[in-house]
Amino acid sequence: MLHTATRPTTRQATLRIAMMGVGRWGSHLLRNFLQNPNVTVSAVIDPWQPNLTRSQESFAAIAPGDTQWLTDWQTALNDLELDAIVVATPAETHYEVIHAALSKGLHVLAEKPLTLTVRESLELCELAQRNNVQLIVDHTYLFNPAIARGRRAIQDIGNLRYGYATRTHLAPVRQDVDALWDLAIHDIAILNHWLGDRPVRVMARGQGWLQNEKQTELSPNGLADTIWATLEYANGFCADLHFSWLNCDKQRRMAIVGDRGTLIFDELAAEPLVIQYGELVRTEQSFAPDRQSREVLPLTPQEPLQALCEHFVYCIQQNERSTISSGWLGADLVMVLVALSESMKQSGTWISLAASNDETSVETIGTPENADLN
Repeated sequence: MLHTATRPTTRQATLRIAMMGVGRWGSHLLRNFLQNPNVTVSAVIDPWQPNLTRSQESFAAIAPGDTQWLTDWQTALNDLELDAIVVATPAETHYEVIHAALSKGLHVLAEKPLTLTVRESLELCELAQRNNVQLIVDHTYLFNPAIARGRRAIQDIGNLRYGYATRTHLAPVRQDVDALWDLAIHDIAILNHWLGDRPVRVMARGQGWLQNEKQTELSPNGLADTIWATLEYANGFCADLHFSWLNCDKQRRMAIVGDRGTLIFDELAAEPLVIQYGELVRTEQSFAPDRQSREVLPLTPQEPLQALCEHFVYCIQQNERSTISSGWLGADLVMVLVALSESMKQSGTWISLAASNDETSVETIGTPENADLN
């Protein structure tokens, strides 16, 4: 079961947290921590005053009266007594903020991606380890009941053949990273989690219409709105992925195809996780479908973001590194995204990643087989 923090016996047992960034996603994080009985939100920080004003008005009924509303994150780190920070700021700011917090011995929950470079991500993981503090990345899908159930169900579809995923919608369009870094990270995290592995080589192509003038080191040709990517794993399993910010056909769908059936996660469907069973049998003339059936996998209702926030609190209280979404896992996903970005720069060239047992690669991939995720 996902770890849920227990209710404290005294006010002093609560964790003092600062929330950094209260834009669209940061507001959801703030709501969860304000409602968590094990947490006191000591400060809310955002450099844009309208964000602060909106949050202060929205959460006036549940925010402690002594919560400080600040525009300068350094003031919070230097002047307040804190146990942890939650970072939901633009990706290019993550390294500086997280490094400063970890250096002060604070636990950190960071919005994905952890950073925009492998070197910075690994440095933060090593710093957290040296200072014996928790660094967890907000890969919220890993806390979705459908993803935990799907990991157990994947064995029911037989020998795996290939996979595919589509994540498209009309906005929101990010200004700091392209659609690859915004959208692909979700499906790569799910695939790696389900397969218990990570790709050995990747390729990607991108197309931009909206922000070609925004050139970055990762995206020298501008921020791509639409991405096509392929991931190949060591056992030969391949997955084709499609992402877009400007497709009116909103989809959140992933499938893993095996020789006995297909595991389908459709986030927008009434029954989000199903197995479509079926095989082909040889006939005198050709092949024919056989053993076809459909199984809806039951799920226990749980808000994934709430489960993530409770997991962060639990890991701090138990001084226990996350087995679900640690900084090391976040760093590994950054490594995959950097490789995909490099492939895009090279017009779709295959890019190899270090083998998972190479000493230069990231420490851990996915969740250990014995982790309790039910």
